[in-house]
Amino acid sequence: MHIEPGLVDSTKILLSYATATAALGYTAKLAWDMVRQEGFAALMARSVIAALLVFAFFEVLPTHPVGVSEVHLILGSTLLLVFGAAPAAIGLAVGLAIQSLFFAPGDLPQFGMNVTTLLVPLFTIQALARRVIAPNTPYVDIRYAQALKLSVAYQGGIVVWVGFWALYGQGVGAENLSSIGTFGAAYMTVVLLEPLVDLGVLALAKQLHRLKGSPVVEPRLYSAA
Repeated sequence: MHIEPGLVDSTKILLSYATATAALGYTAKLAWDMVRQEGFAALMARSVIAALLVFAFFEVLPTHPVGVSEVHLILGSTLLLVFGAAPAAIGLAVGLAIQSLFFAPGDLPQFGMNVTTLLVPLFTIQALARRVIAPNTPYVDIRYAQALKLSVAYQGGIVVWVGFWALYGQGVGAENLSSIGTFGAAYMTVVLLEPLVDLGVLALAKQLHRLKGSPVVEPRLYSAA
């Protein structure tokens, strides 16, 4: 994730620290809930795998600078369905931190904005999944329409947050609005691919029956709620 340096100057950037603190605080709550239900080992195993995948999304998969940010293939809904909300959130935050610390130190001042932009939409689709996926449906059995709704909500949430930071930092000038629009239009093309990735990963998981009951995947992947 890469919101352009200087998009929000130092006099306004404190807001991003507040939003990031709230997002990371909710992540900590999710993590604590998971530890009580499934144990610390399960949380750590899934979080490490998710962080490695997120790092690969940022540094290995193609990235295209467009408008006020960059277009990444960040498979937020895939991470949620396979690993659960807490490991997915930790993986996104840790993967982003590794990228910022070791590969793109110029992104460190924007870390609060970037982590908010990735995590809040994840929490949104966590709630959405409870509405669009019936309680008696394991995730491996979800349909394309359900995967599409999650993808649109996650990627749309990222676009909304990037747009918010751009408007907050640079105002409503024509050039800024054009850059936001260009980014949003390019970024939403990700939803053409992400639902297919989701279904492909879930179909593969469905064949790997030995993962059922494993601490490295979300229990709901194979079992109804």
